[in-house]
Amino acid sequence: MRKYLDMYERSLKDPTGFWGEAAQAISWDRDPTVVLDDSDAPFVRWFPDGRLNTCFNAVDRHVDAGRGDQVALVYDSAMTGTVATWTYRELRDEVARLAGALRALGVETGDRVVIYMPMIPEAVFAMLACARIGAIHSVVFGGFAAAELATRIDDAAPKVVMAASCGLEPGRVVEYKPLLDEAIERSRRRPERCLILQRPQATATLVAGRDLDWTEAVAAAAPADCVSVDAGHPLYVLYTSGTTGQPKGVVRDNGGHAVALAWSMRYVYGVEPGEVYWAASDVGWVVGHSYIVYGPLIHGCTTILYEGKPVGTPDPGAFWRVIADHGVSTLFTAPTAFRAIKRDDPEGRHLLRYDLDRFRALFLAGERCDPDTLHWAEDKLGVPVIDHWWQTETGWPIAANPLGIEHLPVKPGSPTVPVPGWDVRVLDPDGNECGPGQIGAIVCKLPLPPGALPTLWNADERFVEAYLSRYPGFYLTADAGYKDEDGYLFIMSRIDDIINVAGHRLSTGAMEEVLAAHPEVAECAVIGVADELKGQVPVGFVVLQAGVDRDHSEIVAELVQMVRDRIGPVAAFKQATVVARLPKTRSGKVLRSTMRSIADREEWKMPATIEDPTALDEIGEALSNLGYG
Repeated sequence: MRKYLDMYERSLKDPTGFWGEAAQAISWDRDPTVVLDDSDAPFVRWFPDGRLNTCFNAVDRHVDAGRGDQVALVYDSAMTGTVATWTYRELRDEVARLAGALRALGVETGDRVVIYMPMIPEAVFAMLACARIGAIHSVVFGGFAAAELATRIDDAAPKVVMAASCGLEPGRVVEYKPLLDEAIERSRRRPERCLILQRPQATATLVAGRDLDWTEAVAAAAPADCVSVDAGHPLYVLYTSGTTGQPKGVVRDNGGHAVALAWSMRYVYGVEPGEVYWAASDVGWVVGHSYIVYGPLIHGCTTILYEGKPVGTPDPGAFWRVIADHGVSTLFTAPTAFRAIKRDDPEGRHLLRYDLDRFRALFLAGERCDPDTLHWAEDKLGVPVIDHWWQTETGWPIAANPLGIEHLPVKPGSPTVPVPGWDVRVLDPDGNECGPGQIGAIVCKLPLPPGALPTLWNADERFVEAYLSRYPGFYLTADAGYKDEDGYLFIMSRIDDIINVAGHRLSTGAMEEVLAAHPEVAECAVIGVADELKGQVPVGFVVLQAGVDRDHSEIVAELVQMVRDRIGPVAAFKQATVVARLPKTRSGKVLRSTMRSIADREEWKMPATIEDPTALDEIGEALSNLGYG
């Protein structure tokens, strides 16, 4: 652990020296002479006098360095049976022409562009084209409801919206254009133009005078060169859900972002330029920004863009096929994807069909990885399985097993240790540091490292209120957990999911860990519901493995006993129910807070990102059968 500790301690004691050296991995148009400007704390700027272009760092510089013939982007669509590749030279040319088309529509440096697209190459081209000319992109997950898209259009005030005619889901085509038209109709700050990519599965009707055909516009455009911007110039705004219903626009700068992602590719993920890296996520989420598009390309890797699912497109071997076909060295996905694969193929038979000889590491993030899923993946894959933790706001990992520094011993249930640059503490409600094993609020000491959000879009006060006011001098992650005696971090739940049972503060995540260890449970969730006597009591929801046909009451009795044995009677865990599925966001997060609101008969709003709204109806019925909701 010495290598890690030396680097970690240096990053905290000498952040300017540490990040100044890291910045040398980036090509600057003007080298920064100042690494950190905290004169306006809590607002800070990294590399404030430096100038660069992120698209140049992600694409052009690799061509200039003689690596133009290396494959930069692989598009693998399980939905259409399509595989296509672009070299760095081909990617540069595609992006330059699209940037020229944006220029022809009047988009200038600092203008905003909303991107509303599925997992297709043009979505990557669009993000890079905006970065190329210094425009600020805001990607909205393809297929988002019109009302949610409208709020993002109103907040970002884009000059142009770039959209596809449709997206593809198993068994259905989702037409985007009617949703976009309705969103613009609802908006107060309407875009001047829309650039529409016509996919063959659904042709969109264009609005005369506003909408342009993507292919025609690009064909008529002259290539645009990279525009140099200040390091602090926003690269993108990515909206995350807000507690008031108004989404929070997380701002990402150009300079700190590029430096942090380049560093993380080498030292967290342990990959080298030229290797094939795959983040099985979506460009609508932060993972897609950081580790489908910018991180791998800045580092000179080949990145995979996958349009499909972990199961059902066509079977639970989908991920293994992609890894084998394209020689993937490192995969990053969500634990929920592996739980789905494990549920449908618990013996891993589909894995035996493929040669994964170049595959050497699996990273999981997006929600807590239960030990059972971790062990299953380790056993079937025979490679390191790394649970790591970060957020939309942070842009890159806060805690991980840093394979590029040294592979530390794995502790199931832990994302291992804080990554260099992140001063992670655990505080009690009064702001005192918790001892080993004591659950508290997980915070990061200011200033945050490069790549983290410097503020929210046009909302400095809200930024301070949401993240910095609860514990002055610290960034509030809103996650709860603890450190053990070795400094390993355990993320147990959101702060709201720490429940108070008869005066005892208990983690629902710890209970979920017990339920997930049952051999017939595929996935689970535990929520705290209001109780007159105890304040709150836990209720469990479990999805069973495929093929399990045992009496559900027997399984529930076993689960109750397991929690009693491993956590104790203090947990008061007496109720669980079997459900067909858990309600999730499209990124795989279980909607625990919404489930809790239903149980406690509180007002709730249908989450914009929900995968299938009918899943909440099933939860409501299950809660009613238990006497709640």
